[in-house]
Amino acid sequence: MKVNITTIGWGTGTFNVLYGLKKNKDYNLAAIVSVSDSGGSTGEIRDQFGILPPGDIRRAIVALSEDTGIVRKLFEYRFKAGNRMSGHTIGNLLLTALTDITGDFEKGIQELSDMFDVRGKVIPVTLDDTQLGITLEDGTEIIGETNIDIPKHDGNLEIQEAFLVGEGKINPRAREILINSDYIIIGPGDLYTSIVPNLLAIGMREAIQESKAKIIYICNIMTKHGETNNFQVENFVEIVEKYIGRNTIDYVLVNNAPIGEELILKYKEEENKQPVRITDIEIFANAPYKIIERDLVNEADYIRHDPRKLAEAINDFVEGWIK
Repeated sequence: MKVNITTIGWGTGTFNVLYGLKKNKDYNLAAIVSVSDSGGSTGEIRDQFGILPPGDIRRAIVALSEDTGIVRKLFEYRFKAGNRMSGHTIGNLLLTALTDITGDFEKGIQELSDMFDVRGKVIPVTLDDTQLGITLEDGTEIIGETNIDIPKHDGNLEIQEAFLVGEGKINPRAREILINSDYIIIGPGDLYTSIVPNLLAIGMREAIQESKAKIIYICNIMTKHGETNNFQVENFVEIVEKYIGRNTIDYVLVNNAPIGEELILKYKEEENKQPVRITDIEIFANAPYKIIERDLVNEADYIRHDPRKLAEAINDFVEGWIK
């Protein structure tokens, strides 16, 4: 009997989760992906062709493809300046073309998945045309994922609320898969631009709560300026719980490996980011979820989650070594 594992979110973190897990043939994998992206090639295609934004869908297909290396190079290839396709990625154009040919966004995703031997399902969280919005602590509303991801406003202002412009009902296929999952993995990824847009879909909260799956939230290793300034683990969990409900998360997976001081300084100076740490484990003594600390970091030129270490940790959940 295969184990059904579904991820919610996107970004490099979720890419690494899927990339690590796809090698295990005992897993049925599904990636539920936000379709609120509004920047770059994705934003232009969204405006010109009137389809849902393909960017994160493209990345999920790459993560789950049989030969990720060459597919990633192909899908991320951008036409150079000086021609009419300047700036567009091959992956976005392929998905746009297949959507036009089949007449359906989800059929286009399935055709592209079949072409590149994808090991799992890639599912848009909603089929409605939506934009991500946030309300800042001073009452200002910011609309558009790219405007939140790279803030033109004062990035020191705290985000008070997130919302979708547009109806944003949960895709029925996403709901079905969530309800039939054995494990639902939320994150890691940019909290407000990769994870929360999925959780805002109408019916998402109910689907997660109706599911009998174990819910694992993988906490970020670093904060992000403009989204999670000065956050610690408990702050990340609080925001996720705000949108899916308390007593819903079963486990919070946290990196406890040290990070080199040079890299920390580099991230602080260049991107105003800092490591996410548990400062006092006692504050979780009465939490409705269990904290699991592991070495999860891949520390090279960048600080990110290591696919192999993530897969090993999730295997321990599935095999019953973590209860």
